[in-house]
Amino acid sequence: MSFLDGLLGGQGQQAGAGSLIGVAGQLIQQAGGVQGLTNMLQQHGLGDAVQSWVGSGANQAVSGDQLGQALQNGGLGAVVQEAAGKLGVDPGQLLGQLSQVLPHAVDHLTPDGQVPEAGQGGGFNLGMLEGLAGKLLGSQA
Repeated sequence: MSFLDGLLGGQGQQAGAGSLIGVAGQLIQQAGGVQGLTNMLQQHGLGDAVQSWVGSGANQAVSGDQLGQALQNGGLGAVVQEAAGKLGVDPGQLLGQLSQVLPHAVDHLTPDGQVPEAGQGGGFNLGMLEGLAGKLLGSQA
């Protein structure tokens, strides 16, 4: 997975904002885009939360456990396991951090409150995620 390798390379023990955005991007990519990820999460118990991420209101929080269960049931558990291994962190710790970042990533990739259709590249736009990483990192980027 060169995309993940490139984003996570050299991060060691820390799962910083840039690394977390990379993992979020990998999850979106593996799910077939924003539409695929949001559909999968909705089907596996996070429907209300995902709708809040896409909509224009406040993002509803989910726990790392809730996110982990939905990703595992949706077939993306291996992505989390691999990323945790590359970062040198516990998968539960990574999921806790992803539960904070993924709502912002989905929100950022759905600026008009609509999930881009699969025909539009699945709604996955690495440039938009890089913009989010810049916001999260502030002047550290």
